[in-house]
Amino acid sequence: MFNLMSYMQVLSETTEAMVDGPCHGFGFVVRIIKNGLFPILQIGIPIILIVLGTFDLGKAVISSDDKAVKEAQSKLIKRCIYAIAVFFIVTLLSVLFSIVGGIAGSDAPGLQDWSECWNNPEGGVSEE
Repeated sequence: MFNLMSYMQVLSETTEAMVDGPCHGFGFVVRIIKNGLFPILQIGIPIILIVLGTFDLGKAVISSDDKAVKEAQSKLIKRCIYAIAVFFIVTLLSVLFSIVGGIAGSDAPGLQDWSECWNNPEGGVSEE
């Protein structure tokens, strides 16, 4: 019984520390977005777009239709541009989220909390 009580006390202290940190209990969600969702969007979508454009171009080349080849080339170029745009949009969002607290300064402590949470979702002190 003593072990269960001490475990409950440690768990409640840990939970309170997590909620009181800069992420206010949402550190797990921020880690999923920053380390899971953003890399998938940044790498996965451009790869899919380029592969689909390559398949379209391959089908057009196999069909030996000049008009279809030109259309497929146009689609491939557009998809490559979209892939580059997606890559840099995700990078830009990540950079903006990282610096949003520095812009506001001491006038907006909520934004500083968000910036601290984004830069260090584990809740410790960041190196910045």
